[in-house]
Amino acid sequence: MTACRDQVVQAWMDTVRSEVAKAGALHVAILGNTLPAIVDTLALLLTESEQAHAVSDLTALATEHGGERARLTPYDITTLIHELQLFKQVLFAEMERAHTPLDLRQRAVIANGIDNMIRDSANAFAAVQAALREQFVASVTHDLRTPLSNARMAAELIERMAGDDDVRQLAQTILRSAQRIDTMTRELLDKIVFGGSGKLALRIGEFDLAELAREVAGAIDAAQRVQLELPQEPLFGHWCRDTLRRAMENLVGNAIKYGRRGAPVKLAVTLKLERVQIAVHNDGDPIPPEDCESIFQLYRRAARGKRAQGWGVGLPFARKVAEAHGGSIVVASNPQEGTTFVIDIPRDARAHQGAPTVA
Repeated sequence: MTACRDQVVQAWMDTVRSEVAKAGALHVAILGNTLPAIVDTLALLLTESEQAHAVSDLTALATEHGGERARLTPYDITTLIHELQLFKQVLFAEMERAHTPLDLRQRAVIANGIDNMIRDSANAFAAVQAALREQFVASVTHDLRTPLSNARMAAELIERMAGDDDVRQLAQTILRSAQRIDTMTRELLDKIVFGGSGKLALRIGEFDLAELAREVAGAIDAAQRVQLELPQEPLFGHWCRDTLRRAMENLVGNAIKYGRRGAPVKLAVTLKLERVQIAVHNDGDPIPPEDCESIFQLYRRAARGKRAQGWGVGLPFARKVAEAHGGSIVVASNPQEGTTFVIDIPRDARAHQGAPTVA
C-alpha cells in the first residue's frame, strides 16, 4: 500500500476535483492535505505490532484534516464526508489496479480505519466551525459599535438642530431604529446560540398581530412597496412581540432586497383553525430547489443573484422564532409565482414556549 501511495493520492485528487464541486479550485497543497500520511498510516494498521500506534496517529491526522478543511476550504460537513468516502473507493480500486489486492480481513481493517477517520474528521470540522462562528459573532458585535454610535450621535444632533418638524421626526425615527439595532445586536449575536441546543427566550404576551404587521411595513418600507393583506378585525393572540417583529422584518427586508426592482412586496396575515400564517411574497429570481433548506442554516446564504449580501442570520433566526412558538417556516419559490415565505404558528403560543428548535 505504501508503494502505491502516490498513485492513490493522485487518483483520489483527480476523482475529487471531478465529483466534488467545492474542491475544483483548491490548490494541490490544500487539496492533498494529510492524505499521503494517511495512506502510510493505514498501511501500518495491517501490521499487528503497529496497530495501536497507527490508530493514534490516524486520529491525529484525521483531526488535522477536518480542521484544515473547516479553515481553508469552502467545504461543508457533507462535502468533507463525501471526499473521504471517495478516498475509500479510490484506495481499494488503486490497490486492485496495482495487482496488490487486499484480502477480506485486510479490507475490513482498512475500511474500519477510514470510517473512524471520517468520524474524527467530521468532529474536528464541526469544532473548528463552532470556534469560527464565535469569532465571527465577536467581530461583528465589535465592528457594529462604532458606526452605530456615530449614526446615533448624528441623529441626535439633527433632532436638536432641526427647525422643521418633519426633519425632527425623521431624526427620531433614525434614533429609534439605531436603538433597535443595538438591541438586536446584543440579543441576536450575543445570546442566541444558533449552532447548538440553545433555546430562544420568548416574552409572550397578548397583542394584535395585524397591527404589528402594519408597524413593520411602515418602519421598513420608505418606498411604499409593501402591500398589506390583513384581516379587517384585530387579530389578537399570545406570542413574543419582539422576536416576531424581528422575524417579520427579516423576511420583508429580504423580499425587498432580493425581489425584482420596483416590484411590490406582499405581507399577509391570516387565521386558519387557530393558527396564524404570516406570508411574505416577492417576484424575482427564484431560490434554487437545492438551496431551499440551506438558506435556513446559519451563515450559509443561497446566492440569489449578484446582489446577495449580508451575514446569513436572518432566515435562521426566523426559523428559530417560528419553531420556538410551536410552529414552522416554509418557502415556495419558482419563476412563475415568485418566492413566498410563510411562518405558521399557533394563535396561542404559551403552551409551546421553549419547544425544541432546529435552527
